[in-house]
Amino acid sequence: MEKAETLYEKIGGEQAISKVVDYFYDLILADETVNHFFKHTDMEKQRKHQAKFISFALGGPNQYSGLSMAKAHEGMNLQPVHFNAIAGHLHDALAHFGVNEADIEQVLMHVASLKDDILYK
Repeated sequence: MEKAETLYEKIGGEQAISKVVDYFYDLILADETVNHFFKHTDMEKQRKHQAKFISFALGGPNQYSGLSMAKAHEGMNLQPVHFNAIAGHLHDALAHFGVNEADIEQVLMHVASLKDDILYK
């Protein structure tokens, strides 16, 4: 029996995810609802970190060694409007690179499962 292809493989692996992450942050940095959270962020480091996290979340290799979601968002007091904006940008970035809607929904369901660790910290 053949092993099912992961979303990571289906999307195109590391190279594709890197492009999605770059576009994702272009959208975020253009959005006044959330861009202030990244005002003092080293965006090159953030993009690399996010690519590793998304790769792992999509079934790719586990290279993510960052903080827990709760720790990473501590002190930010993110509200549902912020979470929804970020999730929307992730949706749009994946769609921009041709990921089909069913696969995007899977990604967003995974992201939604992290909501309690991200909001109101």
